Amino acid sequence: MNMDESLNVLGGPLLPCSIDPLTGFFRDGCCNTSDEDFGSHTVCVLATEDFLLSQKESGNDLITPWPEYAFPGVKPGERWCLCASRWLEAYRNGVAPKVFLESTHKRALEIIPLELLERFAVEPID
Repeated sequence: MNMDESLNVLGGPLLPCSIDPLTGFFRDGCCNTSDEDFGSHTVCVLATEDFLLSQKESGNDLITPWPEYAFPGVKPGERWCLCASRWLEAYRNGVAPKVFLESTHKRALEIIPLELLERFAVEPID
């Protein structure tokens, strides 16, 4: 798999999203992507309970652990690389989680306008 260039939506280097839990399409802690990533796991979000429950109800269960896929389940307060279309769905449902712009891959902009992501931006955690 050829990974796309690791740039964020602001044009800078893509910063890690989460190492614990280990996130990303490549499980490298970053929201890196490639043409094989059909879901575009490019948006680094701060999960909330309302968001997680809404995703579970719509068929995207991020809560339940799947050890066979090295997936521990996402808990409120954790960061996670979310599919861009799922973030947009959450926005339309009124439960969009906050976004870490420096950790969100530039390919998210193919689905979500930057202005919208900026409205949900949080300051990076050092």
